[in-house]
Amino acid sequence: MNLINKLTRKKHISETDAENSDLTRCLSLWNLVSVGVGSTLGAGVYVLAGAVAKNDAGPSIILSFCVAAFASLLAGLCYAEFGARVPKAGSAYIYSYVTVGQFCGFIIGWNLILEYIIGVSSVARAWSANLDSLTGGVIANVSRTAMPMNVAGFASYPDFLSVALILVITVLLSIGMKVSSLLITVLTLVNVVVLCFCAIAGFIKANPHNWNLKPSEVQGHGNGGFMPFGFSKMMEGAASCFYAFVGFDTIACVGEEAKNPSKNIPRSIVITLATCLVAYVSVSSALTLMQPYYLLDENAPLPNAFVYVHMGWASKPIAVGSMCALIASVLGAAVGMPRIVFAMARDGLIFSIFSQVSSKSHTPIVATIVSGILSALMALVFDLEDLVNMMSIGTLMAYTLVACSVLLLRFRPDSEDEPNPIVDQDQYSIRRLLFPNTNMPTSTTSSLVNFVILFSVACMILLGVLLVWGEGNLEKWWGIFLAVVLLILLIFCLVVIWRQPKSSKQLSFQTPLVPIVPVFSMAFNIYLMLKLPTMTWVRFAVWMVVGFIMYFGYGIRQKEAEEEPLLANDESFEE
Repeated sequence: MNLINKLTRKKHISETDAENSDLTRCLSLWNLVSVGVGSTLGAGVYVLAGAVAKNDAGPSIILSFCVAAFASLLAGLCYAEFGARVPKAGSAYIYSYVTVGQFCGFIIGWNLILEYIIGVSSVARAWSANLDSLTGGVIANVSRTAMPMNVAGFASYPDFLSVALILVITVLLSIGMKVSSLLITVLTLVNVVVLCFCAIAGFIKANPHNWNLKPSEVQGHGNGGFMPFGFSKMMEGAASCFYAFVGFDTIACVGEEAKNPSKNIPRSIVITLATCLVAYVSVSSALTLMQPYYLLDENAPLPNAFVYVHMGWASKPIAVGSMCALIASVLGAAVGMPRIVFAMARDGLIFSIFSQVSSKSHTPIVATIVSGILSALMALVFDLEDLVNMMSIGTLMAYTLVACSVLLLRFRPDSEDEPNPIVDQDQYSIRRLLFPNTNMPTSTTSSLVNFVILFSVACMILLGVLLVWGEGNLEKWWGIFLAVVLLILLIFCLVVIWRQPKSSKQLSFQTPLVPIVPVFSMAFNIYLMLKLPTMTWVRFAVWMVVGFIMYFGYGIRQKEAEEEPLLANDESFEE
């Protein structure tokens, strides 16, 4: 087998033996929702909201959350279809391996490992910061004095509290998924109660003037008003706020442990995203109405905001509630991480020792322990701010490929055998592009869609670069002309894809408005990736170099992926 064939070989999945799994199916719909909400609704509302509002968006942080939620919803709809198609552990890794090929699958899986490692580490650091706020900063001050780390690129002191939290959670996850999901459910309920209190009490203490501050009142922090730093900074805030929604893909990661996954995975993803958006918008609105955005505390904004409005008594229970929420977020991220490692090891792309499953707890024990240790090391030496953006870039890339995979599958022939292939000398004319002479997908129409998708992605990247890095050129005639041309090409590509025949295969859930939803998802994700800082791309490149060494030195040499069972419309997992 030559190199190209190895890079593009796909994971073949049959529709039989769907019940075969090394893991135990014990998670109901509400268990999945609690895992999704617990993973998602944590650092974004308790820590990130303060930092983004103060430095990027001001009161318009609610728009940043809405933009990030819209991008996440588009990706979530695509995830939901794949959750119905492929209810196996591995999330976007499995999805891309099945549809695009081994190399792309490895790239996505490798980035998801990074996402979850950083997710666990960053939320653990946020939990430690909230605990420190209860002591008035005593823990941080003592640690800086006793154990200073004066090294560029690292935290100012080692955070042993976050390390202890991660190690305890690692032990808990090693015991079994059922206990962990119950704990996440309880912590998530506490979190929701605390956030409801924050929103209601915050609106009671709201001062509408804080959304319309004058430039002379903000002490040099922007221009005041609802969008003090401008539209571009609000969109940068949206790129950071995307971090607040990345936890929902944990639901797809535990697909092999879900009851009736083809129905419950799509439902739980939509419920999770809707719940989190309402919570983020409500609490961030209350936060910026209570306290001027430039005075917000970046590490513990909610407790300090209540002190500002003379409700200091509320800061303690809020801090405790935020700690419960952050523990749930750490648990959720720690659930997804070893399952990505487990799936890749089972396919032979990373060392096979990580595919070992405990005979007692039926969990990927080696992957869980090693992942926990790596996350603990990251939390020990890196600061929260250094971790957040690295998490977003890998997630955005995964979401982009999932959306691309939806298009590939939807326009792929239902059967690889074409008994009567249609020969058309005029098949690539404009007329045939818009009016194909078949109502069923063929290898010709599928190849056309593949090419148009690739071309549209190139247009999206060029347009994103123009909007993000060449923003000043949009004031010149040639910049406007280039942007209009790229938009016209993208619209034409969208129309060409829309006109091609789609697969007639019926699923329990299908992404609506194909190809509009997947194409918009890809465009949003690419734009948000380009809004991330340059150093994030540099760190991302280093991680990818390590991944390529792993793949070309080990993974590509392994045997071709064996068939795995697929559950598409099987009712055998009903509760």
